[in-house]
Amino acid sequence: MIHLRLLPICARVLTGGAIALLSAFTLLGCASGPMASSPTPSALPSAAPPSPIAQSTAPTAPPLVVQPPSRSVEELWALLRQELGVVVLFRHARAPGTGDPPAFRIDDCSTQRNLDAAGQQQARQLGEAFRQRQIPVARVLSSQWCRSLDTARLMDLAPVEPFPVLNSFFGDRTTEPQQTRALQQFILEQRNTPGVAVLVTHQVNITALTTLVPREGEAVLVRATPQGEIEVLGRI
Repeated sequence: MIHLRLLPICARVLTGGAIALLSAFTLLGCASGPMASSPTPSALPSAAPPSPIAQSTAPTAPPLVVQPPSRSVEELWALLRQELGVVVLFRHARAPGTGDPPAFRIDDCSTQRNLDAAGQQQARQLGEAFRQRQIPVARVLSSQWCRSLDTARLMDLAPVEPFPVLNSFFGDRTTEPQQTRALQQFILEQRNTPGVAVLVTHQVNITALTTLVPREGEAVLVRATPQGEIEVLGRI
């Protein structure tokens, strides 16, 4: 049947001849059948609830990562002392191996790669370097992987907050876009925050954000620009 609300439109089309009539009916939904009907709101499929990570993934368009001219290490330490909104992305300290064992469990460190003695000492030295230079650390956030949590705790700069956005996606890249956007949003929110935010994470996470490939225990410094871009300041 012809929908009553379309009768005025269909009547105007009638003078165009049979071919025009058929075309207009098809395009405007005047003809009966599947093309003429539209689902009611109750018939529309309900969207699945977003995952916890997806809920914090604004903005939808990732900010551009800009690479500035290179700075010396001492210039970078000076920025950490003086500037607002600087975020330090640490790759966890030395943990021999690659990826995680097949029986990996996030709540059981015995199933994971862990810091060796050299990695533990490296983490302590990283924290000491911050203290010697009197870097004001506002927060320390870490991946929930044991090698990251241990690095953050051994640095001993502030209470460690587990932050799932920093979790490794080495073994499952499906969450990479959501986690990277959530990390970008965190950096944007730090733009006018006093003190340094120290984030301990994994190589894949840092590379996805900055294209850089840090060594174990190496830091990449970033901040948000007034234009909403993510600026890479350099590496320590």
